[in-house]
Amino acid sequence: MRETSGDTDWSADEAVTLLFSAHYRALVRLAVLLLHDRAVAEEVVQEAYVELHARWTRLREADKALAYLRTTVVNRSRSALRRRGVAERFAAREPAPRTQPSAETSVLLSLEHDEVVAALRTLPARQREALVLRYYADLSEAQIADAMGVSRGAVKSHTARGIAALRLRLERAA
Repeated sequence: MRETSGDTDWSADEAVTLLFSAHYRALVRLAVLLLHDRAVAEEVVQEAYVELHARWTRLREADKALAYLRTTVVNRSRSALRRRGVAERFAAREPAPRTQPSAETSVLLSLEHDEVVAALRTLPARQREALVLRYYADLSEAQIADAMGVSRGAVKSHTARGIAALRLRLERAA
């Protein structure tokens, strides 16, 4: 560090190195207390030092660099907690990952699927359309009625008749 005209005039490298060696551990402890996660706390503190280094020439009072670091650590900790909260809420809404079925299960499901598709092909066109739009495309009755150009009552009728016919054909096949 060098002195010029009575004031301390440090380069960014010198100042950050001095502040790092003197205050890094205390700032990490502060961040750990806020975040309850040492790895994230260390990242937050390191990012605060990087930010201080980048802004060193714009810092008005070098004596307040430690206060700037503390404020940055607290603010970045808050941001990390917000991100963690969002991630936890999102993860809670996601369904649990499904495991892959065994080869035998896959074959059985494929055979059942083939039987259903074959039975579906034997239905009258309107019943088949109503069932496909309802259960494959997951459309509402109103959307199906619009797509088929019929009333909602007709959709209900075609769907009910189609399910009954499918059930009968699949029971016979079993």
